[in-house]
Amino acid sequence: MNIGFIGTGVMGASVVKHLIKAGHELFIYTRTAEKAAPLIELGAVWLESPKLVAEKAEVIFTMVGYPKDVEEVYFGDNGILHHAKEGAVVVDMTTSQPILAERIYKEAVKNGVQSLDAPVSGGDIGAQNGTLSIMVGGERKVFDELAPIFDLFGNTIVYHGEAGAGQHAKMCNQIVVASNMIAICEALIYAKGAGLDQEEMLRSVTTGAAGSWALSNLAPRIIKGDYAPGFYIKHFVKDMRIACEEADRLDLDLPGLKLTLSKYEQLEDEGHGNKGTQALYELYDR
Repeated sequence: MNIGFIGTGVMGASVVKHLIKAGHELFIYTRTAEKAAPLIELGAVWLESPKLVAEKAEVIFTMVGYPKDVEEVYFGDNGILHHAKEGAVVVDMTTSQPILAERIYKEAVKNGVQSLDAPVSGGDIGAQNGTLSIMVGGERKVFDELAPIFDLFGNTIVYHGEAGAGQHAKMCNQIVVASNMIAICEALIYAKGAGLDQEEMLRSVTTGAAGSWALSNLAPRIIKGDYAPGFYIKHFVKDMRIACEEADRLDLDLPGLKLTLSKYEQLEDEGHGNKGTQALYELYDR
């Protein structure tokens, strides 16, 4: 199958590798061709615009940074909805606004194109291992058709409902992650203050009721002082703001989410937006 992929960042590049390994022909676009060099060496074809990718591909994945980037990629002059083949499927894996996913779906239908919103969770490790959790919204029959492709890079693939439902599910994911990151940092700083060996503390708690993906994968990075991004702070701030906006729209009060957002906004304001989310620990360890 000819597959297009727009946005080959920390996670996107790994997804592309899985698709190439499975024998698909990949047409990719990222703003700087140099960053795509490792994928080109594996056989991907870099094209100069989303338009050119759309003209080549039967299925087009997007994984970009912010809702404004999604709008540009889908609705701009070189946007994929204006140039995708009739019958093509577009799949936005960006964590974005549910209302934007609904807009993409409606515009896609007008152009004879099918669409899914399919944000993912699992970070850089999940992308590398092909074990991402994929949360999908859109038409069920389109989801069923693409299931074999999702299987190439995900192991928990759930259909949640009509357009926008995948994004709502991802907001639930981010709400859990938000409060969990505060708990992890507070546990580590408590262990340090109490004179415990932080690694030994993790041995005790990661396999018990407190266990979580973030505790197993990010807490060891914190102890090593490794704040390289599996997921950027700047993107987590974006996600939590969307979740807060949706909560307000639904008339829900989520104080834990708001607290976590305020702390990450502080880190971003201090210039740490390009660090991994585990860098929240720096606020506690000052």
